[in-house]
Amino acid sequence: MSVEERKKQKGKAGKSLKDAMGLYGYMDRYKHIFIPALFALYTTAALSLAFPYFLSKLIGKSMLAGGGSAGEAASKADIIANVNVIVLWLIGALLLQSFITYWRVRGFIKSGEGALNEIRRALFSRMVRLPMNYLTEKRSGELSSRIAGDLAIMRETLITTVPKFGRMIVTLIGGLVVVFICSWKLSLIMLGSVPVVVLAIAVFGKKIKNYSRATQDALADTNIVVEETIMGIYDTKAFCNEEYEEGRYDTALTRFLNITVDGAKARAAFISFIILVLFSTVAFIVWYGAQMLANGEISIEEYVRFILFSVFVAASLGSVPEIMSQLQITSGATERIRDLIDEEMELNYDVDADVPLVGSISAEGLSFAYPSRPEGQVLKGVDFEVNTGERVALVGPSGGGKSTVFSLLLGFYQGHEGVLKFDGKPISEIGLKKLRRSIAVVPQEVLLFGGSIGENIAYGKPGSSEEEIIEAAKQANAHEFISDFENGYETTVGPRGIKLSGGQRQRVAIARAILADPKILLLDEATSALDSESERLVQSALDTLMEGRTSMIIAHRLSTVRDADRILVLQHGKIVENGSHDELMSHNGTYRLLAETQLGG
Repeated sequence: MSVEERKKQKGKAGKSLKDAMGLYGYMDRYKHIFIPALFALYTTAALSLAFPYFLSKLIGKSMLAGGGSAGEAASKADIIANVNVIVLWLIGALLLQSFITYWRVRGFIKSGEGALNEIRRALFSRMVRLPMNYLTEKRSGELSSRIAGDLAIMRETLITTVPKFGRMIVTLIGGLVVVFICSWKLSLIMLGSVPVVVLAIAVFGKKIKNYSRATQDALADTNIVVEETIMGIYDTKAFCNEEYEEGRYDTALTRFLNITVDGAKARAAFISFIILVLFSTVAFIVWYGAQMLANGEISIEEYVRFILFSVFVAASLGSVPEIMSQLQITSGATERIRDLIDEEMELNYDVDADVPLVGSISAEGLSFAYPSRPEGQVLKGVDFEVNTGERVALVGPSGGGKSTVFSLLLGFYQGHEGVLKFDGKPISEIGLKKLRRSIAVVPQEVLLFGGSIGENIAYGKPGSSEEEIIEAAKQANAHEFISDFENGYETTVGPRGIKLSGGQRQRVAIARAILADPKILLLDEATSALDSESERLVQSALDTLMEGRTSMIIAHRLSTVRDADRILVLQHGKIVENGSHDELMSHNGTYRLLAETQLGG
């Protein structure tokens, strides 16, 4: 390995440790519980050493009573008296250990689960504030499934592995002190196995960590297939693709299983090797100690105590592979969580959040290419101006850049060329919260959350009163159909609003926008997928919604934008025409061609 590679490896290890310490910093709020629990852990671990200590005294005294190496047989009464005292001490130690263990377990669970909740909050808060270009590059369910899987690993480590590691350290150190007191010769023989264990940890640890990360990624892929299939179950069944989805899931599961089995081989080899080394060492020590006992170099009680404590030390060292394996797995999970927490959030989110916009919009030389497709410019020098309270329609062939304009207006993407202004101020100087609170969107495909109708309307203005929700629904022509439901506004809409028709979902979305009381409206094909009656009701609600507000409307149905103040025709990323319906119909152009095709002249 070159010096450069060694430095790189060291840097990665340092980053991994730093990441782990950074995440465990979330324990700070619960340190008043965690620190006493940690102290209790060390106390109970120390008390666990009382068992081999008193047991060795009991066995040693009994062996001497039967005519041990010292030739001093104790009387039957002395033996019973010694046994009684030793057992009482042992029972007392066990009772104390059990009492402290109860509070220790409670403390670790409370502090561990509390810290995990803090991490969950931080992750979710970060996730919803990530830039749109980051989120759109991830497949549906990838982030949520990874978070769930990685946090499950961290939970296991915090609540189970960390206490186990603490007990192991105390048992190991305490056991080594006792065995050195009993016989330094035998102790040195036993310690000869430690370098072998450390070397094995170094060799196998990296492999286990890599397998762990690959396993979690593969598990995330299986969860993605499940989530995508459930979300698209309508299309899955409509195209009879149940077997195809089964095949996708089976492929993902097979990959996950193969990686898991490969990782299990490395872990099994690691654990088997350590067990072989440690218990072979114990067997050799027992044999060598027997020679020393026969030669009078060690007393019976010391020999028995050494054997019992050696078994404890070996058991502690034997748990090292499993603990280190879990810590390596946690290290991989921690890196992924830390990577997400360290992702750059959207810029200027909270600037002037309480000062709403007036509603004018302008663009000068607006050009943009999506970060994932930098070579393909979607907008090419677009110029337009929308005055406060004006209705402006964006029309044109698909792929012309209409939806991209809306995404830029909402501040979803940074890095565009040219200038985009609100109220004469560049968007880069406007806080995103202020911007988006001043805008409401009614999309073509309305996404409703899986709660009640009332909760979905209130999403436009959390904390709204029942009266405000009902008034917004009335203005959106939604109150009548909502009242027809048995549970009224408490009716659940189902996943993504599947229990409601397209027109009903649109009117709920309009009620949500009315409740938000925005200065600017963005209507994206809001009536294109509706039947005539639903379109009439939705269009009436939209007219109510647009009154007194700056409105930009994307439409393929030109009949819905004939009454717009101005119409911008966007084609191949450029505005090729600008004017009212009558003005654009007065000369041959793209708009007239589209209108004659749709409206019959």
